[in-house]
Amino acid sequence: MNIVFTFRPPRMIQADLQTKFPNETFSFYKHIDEARPLHEAEILVTFGSDLTKEHIDECKSLKWIMVASAGIEEMPLQAIKERDILVTNARGIHKTPMAEFTIGFMLNHVKRFAELRKLEQTETWNKQLPLGELYGKEVTVLGTGAIGQEIARLAKAFGMTTTGVNKSGHAAEGFDRVFSIDELISAVREADFIVSVLPSTPDTVNALGTEHFEAMKNTAAFINIGRGDLVSETVLLSAINDEEIAHAYLDVFVKEPLPEGHPFWRHPGITVTPHISSVTERYVPRAIEIFEHNLHCFMDGGEYANVIDVTKGY
Repeated sequence: MNIVFTFRPPRMIQADLQTKFPNETFSFYKHIDEARPLHEAEILVTFGSDLTKEHIDECKSLKWIMVASAGIEEMPLQAIKERDILVTNARGIHKTPMAEFTIGFMLNHVKRFAELRKLEQTETWNKQLPLGELYGKEVTVLGTGAIGQEIARLAKAFGMTTTGVNKSGHAAEGFDRVFSIDELISAVREADFIVSVLPSTPDTVNALGTEHFEAMKNTAAFINIGRGDLVSETVLLSAINDEEIAHAYLDVFVKEPLPEGHPFWRHPGITVTPHISSVTERYVPRAIEIFEHNLHCFMDGGEYANVIDVTKGY
């Protein structure tokens, strides 16, 4: 089989794949525009956002797309659906780095590390700076999948109360209680931290509105490591400016990179990070583990990991 990567994993991983699957033809490219002849690819391994409808049309022999990330919203899903091409992704590999990143944000909020750093830079000794703790606080996580459950597990280690939100309100491991998305106002009302790990789907775009921020504690912090289109930028800015919440920690945005001069950059009530919460040196190796499992299934049969329903977008 012709297996085309539109990115280059480390050479050790490339060599390992060739050793484990000696009868398959692997081609590794820095970018999809370098991947020629693309039309011979039977399996495409990609981060997803580089694919267009024209690429799908060109890949006459394509049977399976392995997406080495979780998000697929930028992919030409209609063209893929029409060809009935199998799509799998790397869902689950992000849970450790993203959960740790979330805990880092929460600790930063209660321990006020950013302010302590500024005091250090000005050689100011201020023992009156009020600090808090995570113990006893409540975190509401929008999305109770692998990432959400890992956030809940770590939050429990700090003695926090955990509330989850998912589509139906079904129970999920690590959560003291779970609300449905229709009960979102009730879910955020008592939270000290509201964390979103939701993907971008028709059901989640602008799912968080003015009424939800009005229902939150004015001491609450909002953390978004899912997708930027969960809440409109206008609504979020108004919520912060009107002091409906205390702070927003944002790792994802409607437009990325966040443009120069955007009001988020210098707003004292917003912390901006460059969509980096899932980044770890173990990212690609973990994605390749899923690919290898699915390649064995593709060749010999078995249950695929992380099959995507392109109609639903997840």
